Amino acid sequence: MKILVINSGSSSIKFKLYDMDNESVMCKGLIEQIGSENSYAKIVTACGRTKERSAHIIDHAQGIDIMNELLFSSGVVKSLDDIDGVGHRVVQGADIFTDAILIDESVMKKIEELIPLAPLHNPAHLAGMKETLKLRPDIPNVAVFDTVFHQTMPKSSYMYALPLEFYEKYKIRKYGFHGTSHQFVSKAGAKILGIEYSKFSCITLHLGNGASIAAIKNGKCIDTTMGLTPLEGLMMGTRCGSIDPAIMPFLMRNANLSGEEVDNIMNKKSGLLAIGGTNDMREIEKRMDAGDENAKLAFDMFVLRVKKYIGSYIAILGQIDAIIFTAGIGENDARVREAVCNGLEIFGIKIDKDKNIEPRDEPRRIGATDTKIKIIIVPTDEELAIAQDTIRVINNLKYKKAIDDTD
Repeated sequence: MKILVINSGSSSIKFKLYDMDNESVMCKGLIEQIGSENSYAKIVTACGRTKERSAHIIDHAQGIDIMNELLFSSGVVKSLDDIDGVGHRVVQGADIFTDAILIDESVMKKIEELIPLAPLHNPAHLAGMKETLKLRPDIPNVAVFDTVFHQTMPKSSYMYALPLEFYEKYKIRKYGFHGTSHQFVSKAGAKILGIEYSKFSCITLHLGNGASIAAIKNGKCIDTTMGLTPLEGLMMGTRCGSIDPAIMPFLMRNANLSGEEVDNIMNKKSGLLAIGGTNDMREIEKRMDAGDENAKLAFDMFVLRVKKYIGSYIAILGQIDAIIFTAGIGENDARVREAVCNGLEIFGIKIDKDKNIEPRDEPRRIGATDTKIKIIIVPTDEELAIAQDTIRVINNLKYKKAIDDTD
């Protein structure tokens, strides 16, 4: 089966086409700066053939049309008839969606109702869904939510100590994000260690420009660092992470900033960028080695916050099997991994420095031979996880139809 995975961002569309018979990538592409005069589209096939296009792309609907043109002109598929299903990444499913689901009008209406919780992302997701269904309504389209994996959190983890009416009326609670990634790498980690997933407990570190950590007990998430929005938790590339909430009204009063301006600063002008001058950890480390004290401060702040969450999650999990590093920094930055693990020997976490610096793009163990808690790197593949969920929903639909036909 061929499954197309679409990730519609606020001004971009990322896509991958999978042959799910062997879970191989047939092509991948990107459409960016939608709405700008500098819009750009690109597709790269598995054999390395590349096609590019620079043109003003007005909106996501036109972006989907161009995506289809690239799929056809690259020769990957001859028509939409060659595609068996489409999986759509959706950032915010709140507590309405507890699993991936076949998309219909009622599902899109509910996703639309959640726009106040994800004003930048959910409208873009909807645009991708509507255009895809408009072109071929007979192809199954499936919504896969970032928030679903975290729906197993107990109420004590996801509730905020605010008046209950805010939760009841506005659904203000912790939802968590990167759930598809956390689930994918934790399942892979259990497989590497030969532990049944329902008995596997670990801490997953999704460290990239956006970063989050999840505490997983017996295959279920019991806490995660991101909250109502992706701003809570770790210091990130441009996000400040968790700070004293009184800072926001303080700045509004004393710096004469609006709520929107403060929100923009916390999301887009903070984190590594604010302290070290760049949101790229590789550049941070270059500047640090050149003697830039602010870059070193940014590095140290990032590492400290990761270590604090590891310690707190060990406290609530008790015994765990593994620490799993993933995403851009987690997979590729040996220096960050070593700094995070240093000092955690008291918990039974000991890294092997030689294994840690091996440049291998594959799942691998990097813990010392006598480490009590295993340390693993697992490259994340959120798109593959979305494709897998899409296949599962389609197969369940076929099974249900077969049963109904028998009845």
